[in-house]
Amino acid sequence: MNPLRQEYPRPQMVRKQWQNLNGTWDFEYDFSKSGKERNLQKEPNFAHEIQVPFCPESELSGINNKDFLNAVWYRRTFTIPSDWKNGCLIINFEAVDYYCEVWVNGEYIGSHKGGYTPFSFDITSFVSDRENTLTVYVEDDTRSGTQPSGKQSSEYNSTGCFYTRVTGIWQTVWLEYVPKNYIKAFKIVPDVDNCKVHLDISLSGKCSCKKLNITAKYDNKIVGGASIKITGSSAKLSIDLSELHLWQPLDAKLYDLELQLEGDNQLDTVNSYFGMRKVELGDKAILINGKKIFQRLVLDQGFYPDGIYTAPSDEALKKDIELSIAFGFNGARLHEKVFERRFLYWADKMGYLVWGEYGNWGIDHTKASSLHTYLPEWLEAVERDYNSPALIGWCPFNETWDLHGHQQYDDILRNIYHVTKKVDSTRPVIDTSGNFHVVTDIYDSHNYKQDVELFAKDFEPMANGGEVYEEFPNRQRYEGQPYFISEYGGIWWSTNDESGWGYGERPESIDEFVNRYVGLTEVLIKNPSICALCYTQLYDVEQEKNGLYFYDRTNKFDDEVRAKLRAVMEQKAAIDD
Repeated sequence: MNPLRQEYPRPQMVRKQWQNLNGTWDFEYDFSKSGKERNLQKEPNFAHEIQVPFCPESELSGINNKDFLNAVWYRRTFTIPSDWKNGCLIINFEAVDYYCEVWVNGEYIGSHKGGYTPFSFDITSFVSDRENTLTVYVEDDTRSGTQPSGKQSSEYNSTGCFYTRVTGIWQTVWLEYVPKNYIKAFKIVPDVDNCKVHLDISLSGKCSCKKLNITAKYDNKIVGGASIKITGSSAKLSIDLSELHLWQPLDAKLYDLELQLEGDNQLDTVNSYFGMRKVELGDKAILINGKKIFQRLVLDQGFYPDGIYTAPSDEALKKDIELSIAFGFNGARLHEKVFERRFLYWADKMGYLVWGEYGNWGIDHTKASSLHTYLPEWLEAVERDYNSPALIGWCPFNETWDLHGHQQYDDILRNIYHVTKKVDSTRPVIDTSGNFHVVTDIYDSHNYKQDVELFAKDFEPMANGGEVYEEFPNRQRYEGQPYFISEYGGIWWSTNDESGWGYGERPESIDEFVNRYVGLTEVLIKNPSICALCYTQLYDVEQEKNGLYFYDRTNKFDDEVRAKLRAVMEQKAAIDD
């Protein structure tokens, strides 16, 4: 079997010397969590094989076991290319759900907690020129109340809006060869008003008298650059751009960026890209590059029939964006999950607006300890995607339900909002989507009424400058923020299959579906006090049958119906400049 998912996993920080470790691994269950006592980290043989990076619950993994898997083990061997000498060897895990420990050649390397974000270890001193053994242990418990697990079901079967669980490795594992002094990370801050780009660069260890060269290109033409000497472990610099090309929704103009660190007869070269765009809050609107642009978003939950959390191919990630744009959307809420970096790459390339969320469901928000768990995991996600021009806002929580007034809950949302703003002052932050706001830049609500007349009545006062629709009146205060209906619709539609569910009564005909979709959508687009909408949802997910496509991404509707649905979504909004 040819291994899947062989593309480079980190598109905004690319090096040439790397090795993909996806493919066939040995695999073992550890239901009693006794494996470490039994020294499975040194065991040469496991009973099963699995296809990484697909979780064992998925068909593509070759395991397809959908039961609760409290602990599992992975093992594989690898060899180091002969020209990877005199530098450092880094092993990278893009995502492992939930807690994992890593060994190389039987030696403990380190651990990581959090199911959605990447982590790395320097394994230079643990590898040999011969065959090396990598072993990974994973624990996962969606029933614990102590770990964020998003839409993964805590019941044996999928139910309601909870779906198949995901355990263990579900994104790419890969090796990377770097010099002893190398570029560890960097933040890119576009400055549209001054035609500059600012960089904040972190280096491995302390570099003494090393030279850092930065070159910016547009369409293969050099449009800016800078060189500085490094005497520590970080550097800040700004680059004047000779040409300004704005990254706009559905019109993604991107610059190429090359970073080179010179020193000790070694050269670390990293290739990246950036977009020149800014996000601001204006009068009842979110401004992109100074213009009011109505955000026509769709809810995307990032599930796949054969890979669960993991797309079967890089092309599948791109296709989901294409399928969304085909219905007239210009972006998505990436819902209750941190999507793969490759998805953000395609969003950047295609001018597709996205809101970054976290899989907050599964953790008990009323416990003070949940802040200590949630905050570092969330900040890892913010750091990972900071440089994406497509990402235009953060939303760390979704529907935290009837907890308003509970002090621990209020404190958690307030603290995470303020820390997020400290880490990233360039984007708006919604404290929690739906339910009760504690402190938020955008006021959002969920409204799943299916009767168009009743739906319209909720928003009529707003259209005339009156009171805003509040999901839970008398429990929060609207303070003039831009207003976002971040979930609506969810119209239940399936052909020749009345199983599953959607919101409200299932339409009796295609015409009834179209009229409901058009009516609900026009209420929002034509209201001058609403800046964005998000339709639920792009495709069916397991038993939830309210997508615009079937779960396998095939069409639910013929060309004529799709054209009608696209036309209503693409019409000029009241708030558009």
